[in-house]
Amino acid sequence: MAVVDIVPAGDGSFEQALLAQAPDVVREMFRAFAQQVMDAEAEAACGAGYGEVSPGRVNSRNGYRRRDWDTRAGTVELAIPRLRHGSYFPSFLEHRRRAERALATVVATSYLLGVSTRRVEKLAESMGVTSLSKSQVSAMAAELDEVVAGFRNRRLDCGPYLFVWVDALTQKVREGGRTVNVHCLVATGVNADGKREILGVEVASSEDGAGWLAFLRGLVARGLSGVAMVTSDDHAGLVSAIGAVLPGASWQRCRTHYHRNLLTRVPKSAQPWVSTLVRTIFEQPDAASVKAQHGHVVTALEAKFPQAAAHLDDARDDILAFAAFPREVWRQVWSNNPQERLNKEIRRRTDVVGIFPNRDSIIRLVGAVLAEQGDEWTEARRYMGPEILDACRKAAEKKGDPETSVTSDAELTIEAISA
Repeated sequence: MAVVDIVPAGDGSFEQALLAQAPDVVREMFRAFAQQVMDAEAEAACGAGYGEVSPGRVNSRNGYRRRDWDTRAGTVELAIPRLRHGSYFPSFLEHRRRAERALATVVATSYLLGVSTRRVEKLAESMGVTSLSKSQVSAMAAELDEVVAGFRNRRLDCGPYLFVWVDALTQKVREGGRTVNVHCLVATGVNADGKREILGVEVASSEDGAGWLAFLRGLVARGLSGVAMVTSDDHAGLVSAIGAVLPGASWQRCRTHYHRNLLTRVPKSAQPWVSTLVRTIFEQPDAASVKAQHGHVVTALEAKFPQAAAHLDDARDDILAFAAFPREVWRQVWSNNPQERLNKEIRRRTDVVGIFPNRDSIIRLVGAVLAEQGDEWTEARRYMGPEILDACRKAAEKKGDPETSVTSDAELTIEAISA
């Protein structure tokens, strides 16, 4: 390098002078250094180096996922290592940035409206938001609201969405000088690529037929189509709303929640026996055996617990809707457990707030959490493979056609439907 090519720092910082001369070089330096840090952290998590054969290895690498990193030198594209078991996130990146900023605006808004509690006050101090001004809060909220609104109102153009899960979370909010309960309705689905996707979120005053009807109509207006089955708890008015908005879609009542409901109809001493008996329904190898075992269990309960037997018999179609599809997807669709794990992540953020100052703050926080989760699902593996989805589509078509309906489906598998 010639002397004339050397850039003196002068009175300013060396970083500013370097950025002014060659920003691309600085970005490459950032990227290369960050990549080395991530590789070192991934090797530490695996217990061995890349491609190294070692008895101390506890995990292995599984490719990369792309993520943009905003730096003062510009946006740098990182290749974050994936692990075959578990997950890895770089220690120098800010995880779930939108969700944390949304939580900060909720706490700050509570301060500004004078409704904060001692618990929220301590949280705010730990987050360093006690000195936020009204203009700062407004700017943060406006930016987040724009992101969340774009996420909530986007077109659902990755369908058909064969399987959909819906659930409602109760949240407390201050309205009219008092604290009331509202319901946060959340829907997820499996898109045509086999990946899970957040379909929508809405806040309703009551969890009734009108609230579910409006929520599902909004999803259909944005492009929701091809739904073969909806899995949920026994929410009031949901079944009629599904029939009105999603004709042809069946309803699968969550087997886990129904199981708990059924056990309340037998003495506590008999609950282990009844629980074991009911589980045998879902452990059968094919659809015909599932339905036959359901009848055997009802007969076995009639002698000792006729009320529980009648309750189980009435719920037959609701809890066995999954049997119309290949058994490879039964565990994924016969309960609301996938949705419950998402709800747990939402509650982890909303519980620290306690009482929300208004409904917009609920949408802001929950929407930001769901947007971040949606990003992770986009980068994650498929929830269902293309062969399974194709078999499920054929099963849904046969189920809807009376002439080709499967009445004796002892071998309802991917191979059988493909044939």
